[in-house]
Amino acid sequence: MSEFKRVPFTKAMKKTHTILLPEMLEYHSPFLQAAFQGSGYQFAVMEGSRHLKEKALRYINHDYCYPGILIIGQILDVLEEGRYPADKIAFMEPQAGGACRAGNYYHVIIKTLNKCGHGQIPVISLNYKGQEKHPGFRISPRLFLDAVTAVCYGDLMMSLYQQVKPYESEVGACDAVRMHLEEKLTEEIRTHYRRPGGRRAAYREMIEAFARIPVQAAARKKVCVAGEIYIKFSALGNHHLEEYLVKQGCQCVMGGFINYAIYVLDSDYRAYLIDTPRPILRKGYDIALAYLKKVQQELYEEVEKQGRFEMDMPFAQLKERTLHTIGCDCITGDGWLVAAEVCAAVERGCRHVLIVHPFGCLVSHVSERGIVKKLKSLYPDVNIQTIEYDYDSSDTLREGRILLGIGDVG
Repeated sequence: MSEFKRVPFTKAMKKTHTILLPEMLEYHSPFLQAAFQGSGYQFAVMEGSRHLKEKALRYINHDYCYPGILIIGQILDVLEEGRYPADKIAFMEPQAGGACRAGNYYHVIIKTLNKCGHGQIPVISLNYKGQEKHPGFRISPRLFLDAVTAVCYGDLMMSLYQQVKPYESEVGACDAVRMHLEEKLTEEIRTHYRRPGGRRAAYREMIEAFARIPVQAAARKKVCVAGEIYIKFSALGNHHLEEYLVKQGCQCVMGGFINYAIYVLDSDYRAYLIDTPRPILRKGYDIALAYLKKVQQELYEEVEKQGRFEMDMPFAQLKERTLHTIGCDCITGDGWLVAAEVCAAVERGCRHVLIVHPFGCLVSHVSERGIVKKLKSLYPDVNIQTIEYDYDSSDTLREGRILLGIGDVG
C-alpha cells in the first residue's frame, strides 16, 4: 500500500515547484505551457528522448503499452539527468478516462517514483472530471479559457505548417515563421494580453504569415495520419513520422486536437445519459460542448475566409461520417473518431492513409484496425495501412510498411 501513497501538490509548491508534462503534442505544447504559466504555475514539457525503453523497463513490466513506456522513460530521464532538483518538481499526467490502460498511468508513475527513491515527488492527474484533486492545483476558469485558446492556436499552427512545409521554396522559411508566431502568441497567452479582435485577429495573423511564404508548384502526395491520440500527435511516439513523410515527398494531413477534445466530452456525455436515470448534469455538458463547438467554428470561419488553406471538418460533420462506417456508439478509446477522420481526409483529396497505434493496444485493435475492412470497401482506390509502434520493432521494418502505405494502390 505504501507504494501508492499519494503526495499532495500543495499551495506552497505552486511557487517553488516546476510541473513537468510528458512530450505529447508537438504543435500545441508551447501554447499550453504558456497557459499554465499564465495561471501562476512553473511549467515545462519534458524533452528526454534517449534510451527511454531501457530506463522504463527497469521499473515496469514490458507488457505496458508503448506510450506508457515512453512517458515513464521520460520521467526517469529527467531524474537521472538532474535537469531539475528532485525536491522542486512535480509530474503531470493527462488522463481522458475510458478503457485505455492510460487510466493506470497515474498510479504506475507513483509506484515507479517510490521504487527509484523519489516518492516525495507529487504526481498530478490532469482531467476535466476533478479526480485526484490537489490543494495546490485546480483548473480555474482563466486556465480553462487560456487552454482552449492554446489548443486552437496549436491546431491552426499544425494545419498551416503541414500545408506549406512540403512546398516551401526556401528551406527553413516555414520553421522561421512558426518560431516567430509561437514566441509572439505564447507571450500573449502568458501575459493575458487581449488584442483587438481577440482570437480571430490572431488567426488572421497566422494565416497571412504562412500565406506569404514563397512556395513551389510541386506534386506532393497527401497522406492522412489518423489513429491513437498519443502516437498520432507525439513526434516522440511516432518516431518523427511527419518529418519522414515530408522527406518522402508527401504532405501530412492530420485532424485537429480540438475535435478530439470535443469527442472525449461528447462520448462521456453519451455514456452519462445511458448510465444515469436522472441526468442532472445535462445542462453543464450542453454548455461546455456548445462553447467548444462555437470556438471551433470561429477558427474554421477565419480559415475559410482566406480561401487558400483548409482545416479538418467541424465536429458535427465528422460525426455524420460514422453513419456508414462504425456508428457513433463506438466510444471506447478513440472510437469512431478515427474512422471519421479517415473519411474526412479522403474527401479532402487524400489517397493514402496511415492509421497509427501502439502494438498490443486492445482498444486500438478494436476501434482502429477493426474498421479497416469497412474503410477499404468504401474507398477501394485509397491505400489504407495500419502502422504499429513498439519499443522492440525496428525502424526499417516500420518504414517499409509506411512506404507501402504511401505507394499507389494496385
